[in-house]
Amino acid sequence: MAQTSAETLKTTPLYEQHIAAGGRMVPFGGYSLPVQYASGIMTEHKWTREHAGLFDVSHMGPSFLELSSKTGDADADHAAIAAVIEPLICGDIAGLKPGQIRYTLLLNAQGGTMDDLMVARSPRFPGALYIVVNAGTKDADFAHIAEAAGDRAKLTRADDGALLALQGPEAIDVLSALLPGVVELGFMQYGPFDWNGHTLIVSRSGYTGEDGFEILAPASIATTFWDTLLADERVKPIGLGARDSLRLEAGLPLYGHDLNETISPIEADLGFAVSKRRREAADFPGAARILAERENGPARKRVGLIVEGAPAREGAEILDAAGAVIGVVTSGGFAPSLGRAIALGFVPPAHIAIGTRLQVSIRGRAQAAEVVPTPFVPHRYFRKTTSS
Repeated sequence: MAQTSAETLKTTPLYEQHIAAGGRMVPFGGYSLPVQYASGIMTEHKWTREHAGLFDVSHMGPSFLELSSKTGDADADHAAIAAVIEPLICGDIAGLKPGQIRYTLLLNAQGGTMDDLMVARSPRFPGALYIVVNAGTKDADFAHIAEAAGDRAKLTRADDGALLALQGPEAIDVLSALLPGVVELGFMQYGPFDWNGHTLIVSRSGYTGEDGFEILAPASIATTFWDTLLADERVKPIGLGARDSLRLEAGLPLYGHDLNETISPIEADLGFAVSKRRREAADFPGAARILAERENGPARKRVGLIVEGAPAREGAEILDAAGAVIGVVTSGGFAPSLGRAIALGFVPPAHIAIGTRLQVSIRGRAQAAEVVPTPFVPHRYFRKTTSS
């Protein structure tokens, strides 16, 4: 992938904080972002697993989609805004409760994945959604959503602020000391919180497999809030390198690698993202292909691999036991929590069973691999129990 030249790289509101902290800056998604700090990726990865890691993810695409005209009936207005976004995705947005977040997929007419994203129902403003898309696709995503909305709804970008991710088992204790109300949030819930007279949008979500939060802050207070979090000894700044190793251990797909416009939700092992109501209505892009794959199985499917020896990187060929090429690695690396190499990749259905022995070609040499369940490291999300 071609890198953007240094002269044209964007910076986040936290750029100077990264430089002051010794961050090693690299081009990523058109931005200059820290891949690691002085302690290194391995240390940062383990710190997040054990304490609380603070990530700058301001390159992502947060936005708000709101009805142009409202009736004043909260349920009717939510149904109307859901009807704007649902024709583009496979998730049930109409069924969201106030403050609830849904992971879903933006699909093309062929059932391929244009992006994966979060869509949430506002807990405060009927007829409004909070939407977060990926950095590399955000301009195209925003244009696609805005075009579909027409004059029914207005899309307002919020990527001029700062998006922070506080992840790890101590994240709740750290953040609740500043924003006590966040203890009421369960996994995939969000809400607005006041901090020093400013509104922060806080979601209990993340990309590490750990409990944690993503916090949208105005650019004007971003550095102050970042520094306030880092003043807690349980928090350290973490770069993109550890973010990637954490998400890989969590078995989470990375758009542009494990997902693209040719890969369907079923192939990507994301069938859960195709909501039941949408399946029954078959009213989403590419429904014919996706429902057929769900019923009969896809031609390929994403699997997790434990790789013996050196890590298999993206593009490495996956071989069967006899040495025939059957697939390709889409994400791979060393898993610090496991002390061994892991990978995600696509193979035909005949090779997806857990325990299947395969091989991966690394620099022309075949190394043993085995299909294993994902996530490689169990998720530790905080799910609230609700009474029926």
